[in-house]
Amino acid sequence: MKRAFLLFTLALSFLQPVSAQQYAANWASLNKREIPGWFHEAKFGIFIHWGVYAVPSYAVVGPGGYSEWYWHNLMQPDAKTYRQVQAFHEKEYGKNFPYAKFEQQFTASLFDPAQWADIFRQSGARYVVLTSKHHEGYCLWNSPWADKAWGRPWNAVTGTPQRDLLGDLTEAVRKAGLRMGYYYSLYEWYNPLWLSNKQQYIKEVMEPEFKDLVTRYKPSVIFSDGEWDLPDSAWHSPALLAWLYNESPVKEEVVVNDRWGSNTRGHNSASTYLTSEYGSGMEPGVVWEESRGIGQSYGYNRMENVHDYKSSHDLLLALVDIVSRGGNLLLDIGPTADGRIPVIMQQRLVDIGDWLQVNGEAIYSTTAWERTRQWSPGQQPSVKKASYMADYDITEMVQPSKAHAHIEMFFTRKDDNLYCIVPAYAPRLLVRNYTAPTRARANVLGSKAPVRLQQQGRDCVLDLSALHPGDAPGKLFVIKISPAGS
Repeated sequence: MKRAFLLFTLALSFLQPVSAQQYAANWASLNKREIPGWFHEAKFGIFIHWGVYAVPSYAVVGPGGYSEWYWHNLMQPDAKTYRQVQAFHEKEYGKNFPYAKFEQQFTASLFDPAQWADIFRQSGARYVVLTSKHHEGYCLWNSPWADKAWGRPWNAVTGTPQRDLLGDLTEAVRKAGLRMGYYYSLYEWYNPLWLSNKQQYIKEVMEPEFKDLVTRYKPSVIFSDGEWDLPDSAWHSPALLAWLYNESPVKEEVVVNDRWGSNTRGHNSASTYLTSEYGSGMEPGVVWEESRGIGQSYGYNRMENVHDYKSSHDLLLALVDIVSRGGNLLLDIGPTADGRIPVIMQQRLVDIGDWLQVNGEAIYSTTAWERTRQWSPGQQPSVKKASYMADYDITEMVQPSKAHAHIEMFFTRKDDNLYCIVPAYAPRLLVRNYTAPTRARANVLGSKAPVRLQQQGRDCVLDLSALHPGDAPGKLFVIKISPAGS
């Protein structure tokens, strides 16, 4: 009888769920949590900067010309563009017009979340990240902490839009089959509590507001920002992340970035993905993401003209370059104050999606090959290694030049397939120092025209002479090299 009882008890123990890993509030423990694999496979996401700053929608065009920093640039005499922003503000709105009054014009009256989500779906993006709250402190969902701290309606539900903008977009994005995430600024430039007592602000505003956002809307991504004023210990970031990984409703799925304190950016890559912003990006071996606008600004900047926007082709080159080095592209759009995505931005997104419909297998769920790119003979141009404002232009690097070498192709890999992503057609291409598998075959994605593959010594020759105009889809096309029988 005793033996039967023991066997029964043992059987019950196998039926009990295995307790999940518990993480302590320190990086040694937090870094035991691996970044969920879906993020590395997704490769392409949409960033959205939308808030009260969409009303003035002004920045001086050029590097760092971010319209979402309008309030800061207006208030800080040491800001680089203070005089220009101040002159614009006084001319358009008057010298004594306070920033908070812009909220009355942030109507979102033409906001159609289903239309936004459909454009994102057409773009081929796999996830979306919306600014739940930028440094101005204005929340796109009903945050009572914002209203209390500011002493006025300072969120989209109690304020002028009278609508849960974040919740409505979240529902539409998920209905379109994409994952939803949120940008969240830890600090707020002019929040009265932040200015008077930072620790009280963190405990009474930031922490409960953050937990409400996560618990209520269940994000797949959290893009933290505004961390640079304090170290992670002052922000209580390890404790907040331990809550996120142990107790929150998204503890298994959520992915977070590296911006949790003045000492964390670029570190803790075991559990957080690294961020690059108009930078030169990173190399395989870490999980990283490059973010940038279609123009220079993240928030909508009405001062930008057509030539300030990247072409669809150049944006695709950026995506290919980043993915070949193992990264993700988070491409930003800036909607208007009444809730429209500017048509030029919509067009860029649809163009990217058209290309991905044909060539997506060379992007999604790929890994970096042993070489990320192939250069032509000659001296390679020097590249500034920086994760912020690196003046890095992949478009120039693929252009043939007498002065320096250029990139002839990019590489990605999936299973046993090698993808050669080619910026310009040539009837004969050479993959140097590469031996193709025996009886391997090659084809151009989206084309039925044959591609002859031949080994010549250490190099693999790809003969594209049988292709006719229209056989290679677009300037940027993909050659897939597959082993026999695949």
